[in-house]
Amino acid sequence: MLRIALALLIATPALAATPHSGIAGTRSMPELSDLALFACAAFGVWFVRSRLRARFRRDTPKD
Repeated sequence: MLRIALALLIATPALAATPHSGIAGTRSMPELSDLALFACAAFGVWFVRSRLRARFRRDTPKD
């Protein structure tokens, strides 16, 4: 599993190298990558908060 993850990390920059025309375009709306990044960040915050709530919700043994 670690070998596969390492291979993907090494190959990713080669896949992302697309030629650029040098002319900047106009932005009329957020890119798909912006929306995906926001969704991943929102899920991460929700997941961590739910785990912390579950951790502190457990009953502590009373003496």
